[in-house]
Amino acid sequence: MIGKKSYFSSLEEEKLINRIRLITDKCNFDNISRTKAYLHYYNKHKEIQWAFLASQVSRNAGWNMCDLNGTWLPQVVSQEKRQQIFLTYEKANWLIFHDAYPQLLLYEYSTKKNLPMFHLLKFFQVSSFMEEEWNFYWENKNKKRLMNSLIINEQNVIQQPVIENTTIKHHVFHYLPYLFQDFFHFNAVLFPTLQGTLYGASVSNFTSLSERIKLGNTLASLLFKPNLYQEFYDFARKIEHTGSRSDYEKYIYPNLTNTTPILRAAYPVVRHQYILRNDWFKKNIKKKWRILKEQKEPFHITDWYLKKQQQLHALIRQKNKWLT
Repeated sequence: MIGKKSYFSSLEEEKLINRIRLITDKCNFDNISRTKAYLHYYNKHKEIQWAFLASQVSRNAGWNMCDLNGTWLPQVVSQEKRQQIFLTYEKANWLIFHDAYPQLLLYEYSTKKNLPMFHLLKFFQVSSFMEEEWNFYWENKNKKRLMNSLIINEQNVIQQPVIENTTIKHHVFHYLPYLFQDFFHFNAVLFPTLQGTLYGASVSNFTSLSERIKLGNTLASLLFKPNLYQEFYDFARKIEHTGSRSDYEKYIYPNLTNTTPILRAAYPVVRHQYILRNDWFKKNIKKKWRILKEQKEPFHITDWYLKKQQQLHALIRQKNKWLT
């Protein structure tokens, strides 16, 4: 019965496709709208765990964007370079949402009709890999496999248009301060809590497809740890995402001076032009992409994060002294 179309007229399917496109475009407005859309979807469909992971990672993208216009980075990175880095974050996150959200909406529609409609994914340029995986999930309800599949897919989606883009490579990924941050693990994906504790994992070798998938799997394992999940979810539900790191830093140090702006005050809306792309899936995926290792110890990184921030700020101050 999978993929059977006789239950629907072509007109009904066309209307559905257009409606999904309209909703996706509306929600793909900026980082704030994406983060909210992912979480709103997860609130309705807890079985689709990737939606919560995507919302949490999207929060981090917003914080990284706002760092570029905060107190510290403008002291060492030019406006032109910061804009290039921002547009790289924005393009990657826009592409992922453009690809992933129609999948989520089509699943929602399928549940309402109690009939899989994943044959329509091709009209959204979604990989044949995900059509297979959604159909597999429909029959087997393997939540972890679906989450892993979506992680694999999203990172492949951005590999060619973002990571391997010649201009972005030259201006962003080969840029010395970026390489410095990457090498010394100054970047991290954070999962805050209302108690002021941070969990997460450092980010390095970001241009490696396999490393990004490995990181995604690590974060997924951490996010849904039974003893931590509720703390992460409570924060996500109760704290409005603004893009400013004060969203969570106020729970660590209540008297801390805010050093990052809110996103919608810092950046105008970016208008993207979608370009048709080839299906990344070529019959098989790497076996190591399916490895889902349970984290033996929670990645409690509050102290690590604060130390890294202090080190980075000290380096910036030192650089400023050399220049004066």
